[in-house]
Amino acid sequence: MNKLFFLLSVAISTFCFAQKEFQPAGSEIIETADGDLDGDKIPEKVIIYNTKDTTDMGNIREIQILKKVSGKWTMLEKSRNAILESNGGGMMGDPYQGIIIKNNILEITQAGGSSWKWGYSDKYRFQNGHFELIGYSSTYGKPEEYFTDVDFNLSTGQLVYNKEVESTGSSDNGKSEKEVYIKKGLKINLQNRNQKEQRKIILPKTKATVYI
Repeated sequence: MNKLFFLLSVAISTFCFAQKEFQPAGSEIIETADGDLDGDKIPEKVIIYNTKDTTDMGNIREIQILKKVSGKWTMLEKSRNAILESNGGGMMGDPYQGIIIKNNILEITQAGGSSWKWGYSDKYRFQNGHFELIGYSSTYGKPEEYFTDVDFNLSTGQLVYNKEVESTGSSDNGKSEKEVYIKKGLKINLQNRNQKEQRKIILPKTKATVYI
């Protein structure tokens, strides 16, 4: 029991040291998660920080991914572009919903809006030396009006767009429609996610605009 307690104490103190070493000055931890992200069966540690740095959309968030090498935590990757600012959810405030690590994939979910609501999840895989976006799914809409769902597999290029109109009383809502489109070649990662000018894809059949 004493040996186990000692090992746990060493592990906790080692992480605390690493966390303080890499933590942005004046920041606070929002969430942490552990899981294997590079396929070596050794868990990495993902930390989401609320930094003291701000924009007109609130506090900037930073994601850090730490990897243990020879018993010491090192920075595998970090970014201030993958997580929206603290007021990026509009009327709903903080858009950050959480992170999940499963099957070597990092999933980040964010949401916001007011009466019209939006939400999306990004799935990242560590490949080519970076965490690259391999999957994107989103929902946008309003009850009793319409909802659009997008499921985009960036690895295969298949984008599935679906619009379900709940109220046909307004011509602005259009009609329910669905389209499957192949769009290859987008290279998005933790570093270049959420640019000032949103990436958009105009679907050839429905003419719908999909924002990534």
